[in-house]
Amino acid sequence: MTEPNSPEDQTPATTPAAAVLAAPVPTAPPRSQWADVWSQFTHHKGAMAGAVVFILILAGVFLGPLLWQIDPSYIDIRARNQGPSLAHPFGTDQLGRDMMARMMAGGQVSVAVGVTAMLLALFLGSLVGVLAGYFRRIDGPLMRLTDLFLALPLLPLLLVMVMLFRDMLSKNFGPETGIFILMVVAIGITSWMPTARIVRGDVLALKEREFVLAARSIGTTPFKMILRHILPNVVSPIVVSATLGIANAIITESALSFLGLGFPPDFPTWGRLLFDAVDYMQQNPERVMLPGIAISLSVLSVNYLGDGLRDALDPRIRGR
Repeated sequence: MTEPNSPEDQTPATTPAAAVLAAPVPTAPPRSQWADVWSQFTHHKGAMAGAVVFILILAGVFLGPLLWQIDPSYIDIRARNQGPSLAHPFGTDQLGRDMMARMMAGGQVSVAVGVTAMLLALFLGSLVGVLAGYFRRIDGPLMRLTDLFLALPLLPLLLVMVMLFRDMLSKNFGPETGIFILMVVAIGITSWMPTARIVRGDVLALKEREFVLAARSIGTTPFKMILRHILPNVVSPIVVSATLGIANAIITESALSFLGLGFPPDFPTWGRLLFDAVDYMQQNPERVMLPGIAISLSVLSVNYLGDGLRDALDPRIRGR
């Protein structure tokens, strides 16, 4: 007969402390790569300040006309060359046109030219960079072509292109559309070289990585290799080049318009407003300052955005 308190009937008791130690410790789910990129970007004070300023500029340029519904081309000779007032917060020009409305319209054109020219330069630069980095046979000719474009004087080349093709494009597409196409193409085909060299360097490094060699060993075609393995891994330099390309395109368009070789006088851009205001600099200095401040803030904010994206997309800096 077995006693009730015999060792066979006794089971080891589990204390509360032991239960707590034995319980699985909850772990936070791993963050995705883009979450790390966003976290690094938001900790970059300059990039956040640039993003806020650029968003405010875009909102003022594209949403402002919905609130300030004055035609930028409306002429009122009786109100010409007026200073800032309640009726015209930025004053009027030599024909009595509202400067605030013209600043908004000019900002739309300048930003549109900058973004479109950047996309063209980005496409050409990425194409040349990927082809030169992946295919060894055409690397030499493509890089010599890039060096040739880098050696060309940019501003005289743009002036020659504008003088040669402005009348032809204006006749075929209209003055505004023709000059817009000319500006975008001229700036785009003279701004792709830095992107091409950066992308080529990254592609040359990626070609020797293990996953690329493994994909090549199983017979992956070059076209699929570029689309699936090369391009997704060169997004970082392409995005940074895109932000910096917008600033470069805005400055180039403003310089051409300031020289009087851009859009027609009745089609405002920030550079054209500067050109028109030079003769009235002493009488109305704000007419020169306002477009200059808009150009400077746009370029500066986009450059800070590019710096923040470069730091956030670089895995060597992201964890710091």
